[in-house]
Amino acid sequence: MPTVTNRGVEIAYETAGSGEAVAFVPTLGYGPWQLSWQVPAVAGPFRAIAMELPGTGELGGPLPTDDAPPAPTVSTLAAHLEAVLADAEARRVHLVGCGLGGHVALEHATQYGRARSLTLVSTTPGLPEGTMPAPNGAQSGGAPGGDDAVGRTDRLVDALYAPADDNAALRSSLSHVLSPEFVAEHPDVIEGITEWRAEEDADRAGWAVQAPAFTSWEREWPLYELTEPTLVVHGGADAVVPPVNADRLAELLPTTERLAFPDAGHLVTVERSRPLNDRLVGFLEQYAADRE
Repeated sequence: MPTVTNRGVEIAYETAGSGEAVAFVPTLGYGPWQLSWQVPAVAGPFRAIAMELPGTGELGGPLPTDDAPPAPTVSTLAAHLEAVLADAEARRVHLVGCGLGGHVALEHATQYGRARSLTLVSTTPGLPEGTMPAPNGAQSGGAPGGDDAVGRTDRLVDALYAPADDNAALRSSLSHVLSPEFVAEHPDVIEGITEWRAEEDADRAGWAVQAPAFTSWEREWPLYELTEPTLVVHGGADAVVPPVNADRLAELLPTTERLAFPDAGHLVTVERSRPLNDRLVGFLEQYAADRE
């Protein structure tokens, strides 16, 4: 697996397929397994580039300590993505961001101007317009600092993180990101995800330093500046990111299409992988370079 170092941090990424580049940016904490449904679907007609967030996957382990690089902000993660794209020799790209990765995709598109299109999955527009993530409906639009943001971040980590050696906790914590119906109907998928989580997810320190970029991101620029065609995807039963964020993204971004799955949870990429992938590939083909 290729790696690139940026700002003292080593970032791993994988590539598959050939053709126009599609860069995937995952959400916090979870390892590269979370994109296992999308990368193969895209890697036929396109070249898929999937970065790993620092502390997960192949380079998993604790993130910042007193003598290590500071905790990653959305801007820092966007710079990591830029380093990955440069190393992969990708020029113009379609960006697909999930959860925290949606924040990174928005920031990267604004700061680096490489994006041909955006796909934002289960994410928010950030503050001040967004209703920020926290588990079990305890979301808040509060200020980007202070006790509210800290409490929101702590609740999110407590709910979603599970130790690698605790299969029961790895399995049960998925109840926050998958609908009860999906969990009940697909025990084999749940078992597979549990095994992948034990191998690939960040440890608790990694979750803790990544989470503020998801729960407290305050944009420094208006969304109307982004004119790239954008597909906004969300699950109506998302217990982490309120679906109202999809409404706000659609209102604030100039060129937006919507894809809603009313009964799906936060990991809509897992629950509705087939119809989502079909729409994603169609969307990418619609805005591919040879269609311009």
